[in-house]
Order: sequence, then C-alpha cells, then structure tokens
Amino acid sequence: MARFLEVHPVDPQPRAIAQTVAALRDDALIAYPTDSCYALGARLDSPSGPERIREIRHLDAKHDFTLVCSDFHQLGSLVHLDNSAFRAIKAATPGAYTFILPATKEVPRRLHHPKKKTVGVRIPEHPVVRALLRELGEPLLSSTLLLPGHEEPLTDGWQINEELGHAVDIVLDSGECGTEPTTVVDFSSGVPEIVRVGAGDPTPFE
Repeated sequence: MARFLEVHPVDPQPRAIAQTVAALRDDALIAYPTDSCYALGARLDSPSGPERIREIRHLDAKHDFTLVCSDFHQLGSLVHLDNSAFRAIKAATPGAYTFILPATKEVPRRLHHPKKKTVGVRIPEHPVVRALLRELGEPLLSSTLLLPGHEEPLTDGWQINEELGHAVDIVLDSGECGTEPTTVVDFSSGVPEIVRVGAGDPTPFE
C-alpha cells in the first residue's frame, strides 16, 4: 500500500518532502498536488514510471507526458525557445499552463513526440510541488491524475489513496487543489496555438 503523507498546502513539512524525494530516487511513483489538479509523478529517468502511469490511466504508448520543472532555467534545458516564446512563457510562469515545444537532447527519446520531437513542459505554482522539485533538483515526469471512465481528475488525497493506494508508492495530501487540468499552448510551429483551455488564463496567448 502507498505511504499517505499529509502536507501543509502553503508551508509543506520538510520531512515529508525529503521522504518523498528519497522514494522518487528509488524509482517510486507518487500522486501529488499541483496548481491545476492532482497528478502522477516519477523521476525523468525512472525505468518503471511511464509504464505504471500508462497502466493506471489506461493510456497507449503514444501518450505524451509532461515534464514539470522548478524554474525557467530548468525548463530551458529541456526545450528550444525562440525570443517570442521565451518572453511569453516567462511572463506566464509559474502557472497552470503546459507548453509544447521542440525537445533538446536532454529529453530521453522515449519521452518526446516520435515525429514532431516535441515535449510538454510546465512550471507549477503550488507550494508543495515547488518544494518537491527544489529538493529533487530535477524535473518530474508527470501526467494528470484522470482515471479511466472519470470525467474529472480526483481532487482529494484520501480518495486518491483509497482508489490508487495499491498502484502508487506515495500519496501527498494537501487538501483539494481543483479539477481543471492545465491550459495547453503549442509553440512548436513558432506561434502560440491554444490546444486546450484549462486552469490557466488563455488570454495572453490568443
């Protein structure tokens, strides 16, 4: 069964964060809160993480994961940015957005789009995931915690623990964090295209 850790939504306890990071470094899969909704996360080079996420969410091998970053410097090492994309994304982060951009060589081939060679990246605003990313020192491989047959993501840590305690290693519970996934903006063609309207205000990219 998963380890269930209650963390303060604004000032997360360092011990809980450290325990979670130690587990991630040991190839754990976690359920954690973000500024849009709960998500599943693993280390970028996790041998088992992608397949476990696909299994939980009933996804096929073509599913595109999101790389969750602590700051703009980390994001910039994963994707190629021209000046206009740099300015627009910098102004909107941290926030509830996912940006699709051409991947750099830092991104494992198995994680980017096989034909377009793009990847989704984001910098979240939620204090718990920001503390987690600072402690980990590298991006998280992530996917929205939307279960098969559900119209909305799960919103409560205790409910996630009941539903997925057998399938994940840690559930970080900081209370409700919303049901809307991120707003997705595709910059891969050089101009912003709104692919999905979600928790982030799409106006700056219209």
